[in-house]
Amino acid sequence: MSLPLVFLSLLGLLISTYFTAVAYRWVSPQTRWVPSFCRMGEKTCASAVDSPRARVLGLPNSVLGQGFYLTLLVLLATGLLWAPPFHYLILAVSAVTVGLGVFLSYSLLFITRVPCALCFTSHLLNLCIFVLLLVG
Repeated sequence: MSLPLVFLSLLGLLISTYFTAVAYRWVSPQTRWVPSFCRMGEKTCASAVDSPRARVLGLPNSVLGQGFYLTLLVLLATGLLWAPPFHYLILAVSAVTVGLGVFLSYSLLFITRVPCALCFTSHLLNLCIFVLLLVG
């Protein structure tokens, strides 16, 4: 099992779960139990969650992220990640995730103009996961 992939997937799952909880209004963006450096200010990450680009196929992007990270963790746990059909599929999904991350980062910087550190962290995690999957 690849420990860096496990760590990155767990961190991504944690961040995307927090975004999902905020997107569905299950928790406040300023929830006290979330470390202060991760809290979403109303003019930062919380507004990014409500932007039109925060949803793909009608679902919050974070829900898709949860599915991606969970799938990656299951493939790692079962040892199927490096098997040809699974590896190529997750690599393709990861590439799409990176491409979407580039578009969303551009959007955050130049359209929404929201400095969302958690968003950029998620996009960087996805890039690192892609590179690790690519180099095997």
